[in-house]
Amino acid sequence: MTEPSAGRRPRKDATRNRAALFAAADELFLRCATPEEVTMADIATAAGVGKATLFRAFGDRTGLIQALHAARMEPLRAAIAEGPPPLGPQTPPAQRVPALLDAVLCFKLDNRHLALALEQAGSGSPYSAEHYEHWHTLLRELLEQIPAVDDGDFTAHALLAATRADLVEYLAGAKDVPRERMRTQLASLVGQLITRGSGT
Repeated sequence: MTEPSAGRRPRKDATRNRAALFAAADELFLRCATPEEVTMADIATAAGVGKATLFRAFGDRTGLIQALHAARMEPLRAAIAEGPPPLGPQTPPAQRVPALLDAVLCFKLDNRHLALALEQAGSGSPYSAEHYEHWHTLLRELLEQIPAVDDGDFTAHALLAATRADLVEYLAGAKDVPRERMRTQLASLVGQLITRGSGT
């Protein structure tokens, strides 16, 4: 029996199913009261596919959440990797750091329950998760280039804590803090930490 080529493209029906599952999960996470309410059965039903198809595609609920989050985050990652200012690599670190954190905050505000589900997924420490390590490494490397910052590693952790999904959900949901107020407060915090004495 011939093995399928490793580089072979997914079948059209598999691609359609994946898109339908992502769309269904997006809608369910958007409308739910808490992310725990969203089950694999709910997603499969909303997408019009069998549960077996869903589990075959993603393995389990954590796998689905991780894949959906990565897909929705891809435009932001691309902008950071190769885009224009203020997120792109040509932007000076002291301007790029606040722009990056603002973008992360806006993403979590737009995808509150998905982001919260991702942080709650798995049984290990959230600080060892791939997505957290990615953002921490990027921030630390930028912060280490800013003279006003004494400890880039700790400062990166502190700034990421201000954009944690559970905090965003609490402020935007339970406390009804307006979006622009949250963005302004985060920008003020970042400015206090990175611009004092930096000459920018």
